[in-house]
Amino acid sequence: MYTQTYKVKGMHCVSCSSIIEKTFRKTEGVQSVEVNYATEKAKVSYDPLKTNPDTLSKHIEPLGYSLVVPAAEEMGMSAEERADHTGIGQSKRDKLAEVADMRAKVIAATPIAVFSIIIMGLDALAQFGVIREMSAAMYEFVRHLLPIFATYTLFVVGKPYLMGFYRFLRYGKANMDTLIGIGTSVAFTYSFIVTAFEESLRPFLNVQHTYYDVTIVVVAFITLGKYLEARAKIKTGDAIEKLLNIQAKKAIVIRDGEEQEVSINQVAHGDQIIVKPGARIPVDGVVSHGSSFVDESMITGESMPIEKNTGDTVAAGTINTIGSFIFKATKVGAETLLAHIIKMVENAQGSRAPIQALADKISGVFVPIVLVLAFLALGAWLVIGIPVLGFSQTLSYGLTSLVGILVIACPCALGLATPTAIIVGVGKGAKEGILIKDAATLEKLHRADTIVLDKTGTITKGKPELTGVKTYSGYNEQEVISILASLESKSEHPIAHAIVERARLNQVSLRPVEHLEVIKGKGLRGTIEGIRYFAGNTKLVSELGIAFDARSIEEETLKGRTPVILAAADKVLGVVMVADAIKPEAIEAVRNLRKLNIKVVMLTGDNKNTAQTIAREVGIDDVVSEVLPDDKLSKIKELQGEGRIVAMVGDGINDAPALAQADVGIAMGTGTDVAIETAGITLLHGDISKLVKAVRLSKFTMRGIKQNLFWAFFYNIVGIPLAGGLFYPIFGWLLNPIFAGLAMAFSSVSVVGNSLRLKAKKI
Repeated sequence: MYTQTYKVKGMHCVSCSSIIEKTFRKTEGVQSVEVNYATEKAKVSYDPLKTNPDTLSKHIEPLGYSLVVPAAEEMGMSAEERADHTGIGQSKRDKLAEVADMRAKVIAATPIAVFSIIIMGLDALAQFGVIREMSAAMYEFVRHLLPIFATYTLFVVGKPYLMGFYRFLRYGKANMDTLIGIGTSVAFTYSFIVTAFEESLRPFLNVQHTYYDVTIVVVAFITLGKYLEARAKIKTGDAIEKLLNIQAKKAIVIRDGEEQEVSINQVAHGDQIIVKPGARIPVDGVVSHGSSFVDESMITGESMPIEKNTGDTVAAGTINTIGSFIFKATKVGAETLLAHIIKMVENAQGSRAPIQALADKISGVFVPIVLVLAFLALGAWLVIGIPVLGFSQTLSYGLTSLVGILVIACPCALGLATPTAIIVGVGKGAKEGILIKDAATLEKLHRADTIVLDKTGTITKGKPELTGVKTYSGYNEQEVISILASLESKSEHPIAHAIVERARLNQVSLRPVEHLEVIKGKGLRGTIEGIRYFAGNTKLVSELGIAFDARSIEEETLKGRTPVILAAADKVLGVVMVADAIKPEAIEAVRNLRKLNIKVVMLTGDNKNTAQTIAREVGIDDVVSEVLPDDKLSKIKELQGEGRIVAMVGDGINDAPALAQADVGIAMGTGTDVAIETAGITLLHGDISKLVKAVRLSKFTMRGIKQNLFWAFFYNIVGIPLAGGLFYPIFGWLLNPIFAGLAMAFSSVSVVGNSLRLKAKKI
């Protein structure tokens, strides 16, 4: 099976997605299909031996839709090509052109609609005796002008709705355009017949009452609503467009000893690339010469530039600030972090949350039910109303109900409720350095009541750091670090790296070492400026016969810290403590999770003493230590067995089984590829403070979805009975189709607007 996502042209409402899905499912070779109205994309899994994108497109073209099938050259990964592939390049221009066309129609229809509303207002005021009735000449002028305006509005501005009506008659497929097309066509046709056969129908009908104004204003309002909705929907996709725009277009590479400026898609693995001050980094790589500070806020949300030195990694799309440096390209095209983020965000925005299932089911049967209800309302008026109100008035009320129900019963708001919020939520997450794999993950996270944290690489940095220094015999801290770092500078041991790194950070210079010798299992010795120094553990000091009270560092050892003792001749000069340091943001993150009433558990394979010490420092009460990968998996199952919704946060291969078992798997971006692929959420740069932001984001997004669904249901639940005349016998209420059109337009715009509010939310 082959799975691909395609842009769909011609979608105007949520019912369109249902029609396309049903059509594709009946097509031979199609295994599954998901059509998203908000993103206007179809994700199709099919057997390439039985069907292909062109064939699929031909199946839906008679219904007014088509697939945008990318050409072979569009599958590359240059900036422009990726823009087309992800649906933002050419398709974005197409969408803007479509919005411009809708705007032109709105501009053309608005003066006509305003004129019609004024005439309706004057007529209503005259009926209540507020003003005098218009003169006979004025009445005749208006009576002949309105049919001309209505004809233009319906057949030019309202052409999409008439086509929806036509396709319903020919293919039996109904969408929102069908409802509007039937309603406005019925109103126009009735009015035209009354106008054409006025004298013949005068004994039976009130020939002064026509629905030209209703046709005009409803089409104008619906078109205005669709225009505002289309504009708002474009804004929901800003996240991906902004990510695409931060991709550099050119790169300066060193080839044959000369600097050459090449297109981004010509950069190859291993190229040496020069980055000048203020320039964007074109691809991922490792710094080989020079140093600088790089602004990574575009993809991580971090405002402070990060120092980059030889050996440090840099990512495409980030901005060099003050210095120049050269780096080696390690990942290009689709391999870069930026390309991965774009694809992940796109997939997540196009996915469906479980909460959307109800809305999808309702939308799927909504249009046929509405058609039935509309004609039932007309029939009920004629059967019940004629004996009471007479044929002429009853027919007028019945047609008002028919048109009103067809116009107000728009399932668009229902279809937009979930996906628009998901699109904005996922995009906001990406901006904050939180990559969400799919909508289901975002929905589950808001219900999580337990978060299990791996220790190494999640709460701690995952690599040794020098955490403390004790000095003896009159030596100061700088001298101890300088001598130790000089001795350890040739070693590949992680503890040696930690000591040398501290010397670099403290800007302590290293000294030449002579006669360096490793003492296996104990440490090393070497001569600096004529003095022999020893660096190692307590065994080495004891064998040298140097007096040292080891009890002073036993407590540190119990806390998981490793002591390195510096000695010379017959005395100890200093002791440094090396440990896997706690991330600075970990304590605050745990505190904020507890404020959200989330139970926090630490799970680690480390020894009990070390685990308890780390947990105590960050504020975690529930600790499970000395566990193997299988034990981590069992703990997740145990918590789930207690009825808890569990999120697991980890970064290693050993965490993968637990990440897969958890209701929500969250990987640190600094972790292994296996962990990242297994998890549903990735926190860039391994920043655990983003975990709290992810939880808050999920809660804000789900709250927005529920608000959207409430208003979408509210409009239809209240609007349809009101339009049908259910309240007329009790209160005398009957919904004018014009107000129905206004309510329908407002419902979709309000739902999209509510989703866009998430952009301003601080997480």
